[in-house]
Amino acid sequence: MRRYGPAALLLLTGGAVLRITLLGDLYLRYVQAGLRPYLIVSGAALVLLGLVTAVLPHHDDGDGGPTGHVGHAGHVGHSHGPAGPRVAWLLTLPALALLLFPPPALGSYSAGREAAQRAAQGVGAFPALPAGDPVELTVAAFSSRAIYDSGRSLKGRTVRLTGFVTHGDDGAWYVTRLVVTCCAADATTGKVEVRDAGDEVLPADTWVTVTGTWRPRGALGSDAAWPPVLDAVTVTRVAQPADPYEKP
Repeated sequence: MRRYGPAALLLLTGGAVLRITLLGDLYLRYVQAGLRPYLIVSGAALVLLGLVTAVLPHHDDGDGGPTGHVGHAGHVGHSHGPAGPRVAWLLTLPALALLLFPPPALGSYSAGREAAQRAAQGVGAFPALPAGDPVELTVAAFSSRAIYDSGRSLKGRTVRLTGFVTHGDDGAWYVTRLVVTCCAADATTGKVEVRDAGDEVLPADTWVTVTGTWRPRGALGSDAAWPPVLDAVTVTRVAQPADPYEKP
């Protein structure tokens, strides 16, 4: 049992990494799409190392037990008792859980715990938006333009945003997205308050596409301008996208 413990841990971890990268888009819940090749190489290397570890010859003392030492009274002492290998097997549980039960993407709970973070930029002019309405924007792009754009490029335009629902303490609700630079560990929150969306109360984490117009509030670059507001024309429930995170 002791011989195969490290090999099993390597195989389980490598198998879990390969499963989330090769069998669908689960890896996007953890890292950006550009890191997929590195995950594949890492998973394959772990599996290969596990196989090599399993087939390498194992050396022990002559009686088939672990090598010990002779005490002063002539008794054989062991440096590790049987509890050692049993505890080591517990290390396989996280890898097994990832292999069998991958966790969902970060959602409203993570967004609610995230302090309000805005782009580290000053007020200034933004590039012109594409022609035609509605114009599709990320939540982060809409927020940046609403808060910092001195050219007011959102004025008079109909925009379309997609994200999941979060709720405020005052009864307001927001279309929200998590912005990931490298992996889920560095996720930050972007959200837009939705107004005039009707009487239906959407549950948290429901994915929606909202079409509407920007409602200015507060001075540019000020705390009063955040979070930005969208007057909704339509709110449509949609499926969670394969890649639930936005890029900065």
